[in-house]
Amino acid sequence: MKLDLLAFGAHPDDIELSCAGTIAKEVANGKKVGVIDLTRGELGTRGTAEIRDQEAADASKILGLKVRENLKFKDGFFINNEEHQLEIIRMLRKYKPEIVLCNAIEDRHIDHGKGSKLVSDACFLSGLRKIETKEDGNAQDPWRPKHVYHYIQWKNITPDIAVDITGYMDVKMNSVKAYKTQFFDKESSEPSTPISSDNFFDSITYRARDLGRLIGTEYAEGFTVERYPAVDSIFDLI
Repeated sequence: MKLDLLAFGAHPDDIELSCAGTIAKEVANGKKVGVIDLTRGELGTRGTAEIRDQEAADASKILGLKVRENLKFKDGFFINNEEHQLEIIRMLRKYKPEIVLCNAIEDRHIDHGKGSKLVSDACFLSGLRKIETKEDGNAQDPWRPKHVYHYIQWKNITPDIAVDITGYMDVKMNSVKAYKTQFFDKESSEPSTPISSDNFFDSITYRARDLGRLIGTEYAEGFTVERYPAVDSIFDLI
């Protein structure tokens, strides 16, 4: 299956928290979208890897994803090396996305920055013909996405582009709520974490609303870019 957009996250819920509005909008526009989780989030303080698997499946249905795979890299300890790059390359060549979304270039959690660089490097390497990979025993053709965009996570990184997600905020928040063990629940007896507070949950909406304010819409999500985006006309900008 060829996808229009493929989003990578170091952990299940990275995508939902950071770019689910953009994904929901593109799905509504008829684009084929998939997600690749690098780890199962097994080091997470709350819940278990098995619970996260089910939560990710529930969120995928809410977002209307065509596919979601988990590469089962070691949470907290995966590195940007040939072994891991080849696994990413295999996914890129399998789904042939035009656009790739990946983790923030720098963030509080070390896996986010590592995942960002790992996926970015693999996107370049995936276009090299002399790197050989196989899927189901068949040689894969080289493929390089046209664009790699990095979503924004814990840290308030200044975006290079902002996507209007007005009308899709409810879908985004419902996908986040699918991760019931991870976020605010006053009835939960699990340990508190930086993302389980009521304030953090509210921050998802007020960050999107504030960025929307800056571009003249109700809600928006921000991304940083690796190369300048190009437009045919200055009038293409809104």
